[in-house]
Amino acid sequence: MSGPPPVPTDRVDTARLMASCAVMAERVKLSGTADELASLATIRQQLDAFGFRTAIVMHDAYISLPGAARIEVDARAVTAITHSFSLSSPQAGLTGRLVRWDDTDAGNLAGCIALLDGIASPAAADRLRRAGAVGQLHISPHDHLHEMCISPVWGNPGLSTRTALPATVACTVSHTDGTVLLDRLRRGEQPVVTLHAHVETGWRQTPILVADMEPGAVARVAMPGAPFVLLSGHHDTWYFGVMDNGAANATMLECARVLARDRASWRRGLRLCFWSGHSHGRYSGSAWYVDNHWAELDRRCAAHVNVDSTGGIGATVMTDAGAAAELTPLAAAAIRQETGLVHAGKRLARNSDNSFWGVGVPTLFGCLSLQPDTGPAMRNALGWWWHTPEDLLDKIDPAHLARDTRVFVAALWRLLTDPVLPFDFAAHATALLHEVYAIEATLGGALDLTPLMEAATMVRDRAAALQSDDPARADRSLMRASRALVPLDYTTGDRFAHDPALPQTPWPVLDPIRALARASPADRPFAAVDAVRARNRVLHALQEAVQALS
Repeated sequence: MSGPPPVPTDRVDTARLMASCAVMAERVKLSGTADELASLATIRQQLDAFGFRTAIVMHDAYISLPGAARIEVDARAVTAITHSFSLSSPQAGLTGRLVRWDDTDAGNLAGCIALLDGIASPAAADRLRRAGAVGQLHISPHDHLHEMCISPVWGNPGLSTRTALPATVACTVSHTDGTVLLDRLRRGEQPVVTLHAHVETGWRQTPILVADMEPGAVARVAMPGAPFVLLSGHHDTWYFGVMDNGAANATMLECARVLARDRASWRRGLRLCFWSGHSHGRYSGSAWYVDNHWAELDRRCAAHVNVDSTGGIGATVMTDAGAAAELTPLAAAAIRQETGLVHAGKRLARNSDNSFWGVGVPTLFGCLSLQPDTGPAMRNALGWWWHTPEDLLDKIDPAHLARDTRVFVAALWRLLTDPVLPFDFAAHATALLHEVYAIEATLGGALDLTPLMEAATMVRDRAAALQSDDPARADRSLMRASRALVPLDYTTGDRFAHDPALPQTPWPVLDPIRALARASPADRPFAAVDAVRARNRVLHALQEAVQALS
């Protein structure tokens, strides 16, 4: 029996990619709008032509669309934007005492407007809500104003999470205008600042485009409901959003076209999902999909490959692309094969519709190619035009777009055609062991972590020695192991909920043990209760993985 054909990356067509980008540049695609749905219909037509089975799924989502905004400084108008999930200001605007603030500040900011450096973020909004601020005014790192979603609630809010929604009126001004305000505060002046913002927030119907293709010749011997690889990216945009995320949608279409030609070599299916609600709902589309397809994803989804903002001009940094530890060798191989560059490895951040960690599905990529650090003018790894009206077709480099797409094709090809899924849980367990050793060194003997070390070592050894003359059985073993291990790595431990859209430590399930190391003598007995429970949670998951890999 001959092996699969060579990786078909040479079939990636630059002209097709740029033509797709041009189509994506025709509409502003705000979540839940007619233009977004019309744009999805053009993508669906192409996927139908490639032979995929497609559907557009409509669902309720809690969406926030920023409107007009400005600020007044001593009754003088200053250009500003507001943000998704900001409160709307009263009709006369919101006036409060302006206070310099950074993310190390604490204390009571009741009735104040916080002035802070940097692009608006969920973390800042969450801290300021807790501090009682009524407004937040961000100073852009340059004179471009970046649209942002500031909600820390991942996906649609429920009764249990809606109290965490932002509670401030949020605006951003340019670096020039913000520096003037900052200098006045430093001189002891107290300018009168009024924030004006209109934001439309509420429930509306949003679409998800789903496209499926099963293996070809292999499907005749595969079990019904065989595993599939999920390729996803968001479709909604700020403004025309040609790089973010029109180019990524073009990459997804080209991957689908190229890979479908050799479906007879696939061992696993391919599913594409184009999300709404990424930019205006804090990943509401992907989170809804997980919540409402949890059982199928748990049973069948082998891996998630996310595509965001491909092909940007100047995007020459390819070594920092994110990947789960067990997929880092695959990421490195695909990048090296198509670019000759050595992947340094980077932990995935909490962004890019990574709603699948709780299920236990490992994720690859997201933002693949990044901007080099060239100083204050380029304070964003995706380019100064990111989330601005300037994200247009001229921000796409055709050669970079083809290069990025080839990397995605190379990685997907292996996920679809390797006899056994290319998961390296020995690398995962090794990374966990490093983390546990580091924590143990801070505990001073307050908690015995030997059981975790022994179990993680056993996972490492079993994964390294995994062999099977039944590839389908090996895939099932690896997927069972991922269901146990991935939630440890990227969640606080609840497989059925979504942690907040806030920065996390590696293996956040270990946070109670970290807290024990920091606890005061008076708090240590209380901290030990949580730490022991955390140790039990991690130990149980490691034992599940050992059993799966046996």
